[in-house]
Amino acid sequence: MIAFVRTANINPGKNASAAAFAKEVCAHFKKHYDVELEVLVPVGGNPMRMAWSTRYKNLAAMEALREKLAGDTAYWGMLEQHAATFQAGSMHDAIWKTAG
Repeated sequence: MIAFVRTANINPGKNASAAAFAKEVCAHFKKHYDVELEVLVPVGGNPMRMAWSTRYKNLAAMEALREKLAGDTAYWGMLEQHAATFQAGSMHDAIWKTAG
């Protein structure tokens, strides 16, 4: 099982926009790809962060979705609409393999 986690810093005053984006992108992934995308917020540390997490059966399944997203104009439109919500250059992706 592959776990994918993307984090980004929220710009000051953009918490409501970040929450709206999170809801919109999760609904899009569920409706168009049947992928459960989970939104995470920190309990400690910098509160101006947000993370998205999902799991895939294997790396091939993750790559298949990434290829579909590359041509998804609605997805890219959401990203463009909310570009000012997140701090430029703050995005970080982590890919983990479950142990066991």
